[in-house]
Amino acid sequence: MSNIKFSNSSSKIKSLVDGISLSIMQGDLKVGDNLSSINEASSRYKVSRDTVFKAYKILKNRGIIDSNPMKGYYVKADVNHVLLLLDTYSSFKQNLFHRFVANLPDNYKVDLIFHQYNERLFDTIIRESIGNYSMYVVMNFSNEQLSDALKLIPPSKLLLLDFGNFEKSSFSYICQDFDESFYNCLNQSLDLFKKYKKISFVFPEEICHPISAIEYFKKFCVLQNFEYEILRKESDKIGVEVGTAYLCILSEDLVKLIKEADSAGLIIGQDYGLIAYNNESVLEVIKNGISSISIDFGLMGEKAAYFVTAKKSIQEYIPTELIIRNSL
Repeated sequence: MSNIKFSNSSSKIKSLVDGISLSIMQGDLKVGDNLSSINEASSRYKVSRDTVFKAYKILKNRGIIDSNPMKGYYVKADVNHVLLLLDTYSSFKQNLFHRFVANLPDNYKVDLIFHQYNERLFDTIIRESIGNYSMYVVMNFSNEQLSDALKLIPPSKLLLLDFGNFEKSSFSYICQDFDESFYNCLNQSLDLFKKYKKISFVFPEEICHPISAIEYFKKFCVLQNFEYEILRKESDKIGVEVGTAYLCILSEDLVKLIKEADSAGLIIGQDYGLIAYNNESVLEVIKNGISSISIDFGLMGEKAAYFVTAKKSIQEYIPTELIIRNSL
């Protein structure tokens, strides 16, 4: 088991667990193969018997190894070590993660990492992870282009999440449609929008939301004869105007608008409208409910877990839904 490497940054128990797991995952150890006895492993790796015993106990609890008086310790099951690489933290990404883990068997281990839209960090994480995981579930760095680093991963082991406006026919994916589905949700709320004189799309330049959504927003407003504005720069004034409905991608902008409206004594859903992009549970209670346009990120996590466990190709778009609440 040459994969066992001890370092100051990790306990000896964890190093043994990780090294044995990696040996099984890479095929150096196969189901049914014997492991070293506790005494043999203690002598070989120059660690105490108690350290080996605790490492083996962890692996037994995960269902990866087992033991009996005749055979000693042996490999019971393949290792399922999954990399879940998401873009940024949010409550709806947390929902994705919890539903993902909840739908995995106990012997699956998940490493959750965020790349923060840092391209160098993204590439480093992917390149250094090659061979260390049995499956990869990744939110790509871009909506327009498949990152080159992902081409190092065998397609059968890779699932692309969320973004996907690029050629991906040879990969499994569970994505959302930021264009037509977004446009359809706006159309579904047409009668509610008619209460307002103008629609304002608060879309800061620094966020990585697909820019194509702007064209579909314009298309809706032009075809339905709505006055509209798109607020992108920090210098653009985001101030609540009576008779305007606001569509906010960032929760920070949503909170800013509500605070300003409250200070001016304006009533949400009457004097002004508000829609959030991406649903969060807290939106159900703020101001008796904030409307949202969103996919079900929990469902995305559940479907990703199915791909990881069944190891069957999946190519699917999660429906984008309009959730009407008091704010519109």
